[in-house]
Amino acid sequence: MMRGCWTALATPFKDGGIDWVSLERLLKRQIEGGVGGIVPCGTTGETPVLSEEEYVEVIRRSIAGVDRKILVMAGLSGNSTEKLIIQAKRVAALGPDAFLVVTPYYNKPTQRGLYEHYARLAQAIEIPICLYNVPSRTGVNMEPETVLALAREFPQIKAVKEASGSLDQVSVICRGAPSGFCVLSGDDSLTLPVLAVGGTGVVSVASNVAAFEMSALVSAWDQMDQDKARRIHGKLFPLFKALFLETSPAPVKCALERLGIFNSSEVRLPLVACSSETVKKIDDALRQAGLLH
Repeated sequence: MMRGCWTALATPFKDGGIDWVSLERLLKRQIEGGVGGIVPCGTTGETPVLSEEEYVEVIRRSIAGVDRKILVMAGLSGNSTEKLIIQAKRVAALGPDAFLVVTPYYNKPTQRGLYEHYARLAQAIEIPICLYNVPSRTGVNMEPETVLALAREFPQIKAVKEASGSLDQVSVICRGAPSGFCVLSGDDSLTLPVLAVGGTGVVSVASNVAAFEMSALVSAWDQMDQDKARRIHGKLFPLFKALFLETSPAPVKCALERLGIFNSSEVRLPLVACSSETVKKIDDALRQAGLLH
């Protein structure tokens, strides 16, 4: 279920509010690009600066917008287990196919704390769960042994989005994972290496603007066309790096505006728009990827 390319959707803003027209264009691009699924309200969706009403509405409109043509994995984030369970039950009523649940941030739980956090979630909700490990954002790394213990104990924990940047860590998880457990790259530039050590796909920022290309990369690997996968990786590599020249999602929102998908590259404080120097580098990367002419 959780194989292939998933797009971590950026949330479009304009004049302080959410730009629903731009969101519709983005959803259409994902369907046409052949991605396996979308992730509304993850890190790239600037979830911490959304109101509760905005958060729910983005997920609701995303589910309605793709109309079951592709899967929807709703983002869940928070550092209170009980509050997250309440939120999960509310979002579950909207009909997502799965949840992407990031490790609790700021309070820095131990590995036992992480295990108990996800165990409580798995016991409280029935929808499939994808663990999300991104220590650069949360301040805590979920060790492979914790991931594997959760995967073995709770059948609805189906996958992990691994964004630690460590191929060693990915390799340990892939080597020990139970049958059917999926390992998704959380870094665009590591998608090909993660696939090579046993991963099953990617939750991608780049596919906001390069949905067809990122889908083709994963598909080429699945079809054992390693040369094609490497060619696509090489072509997109400058874009992978450009989209993280400043704090994400500011660069990808800039790229989306440059391509006419978003009406604005607006982000909410404390994030700020990309510098003019970064915009030039993003334009150059889009041209190298064949997306901007």
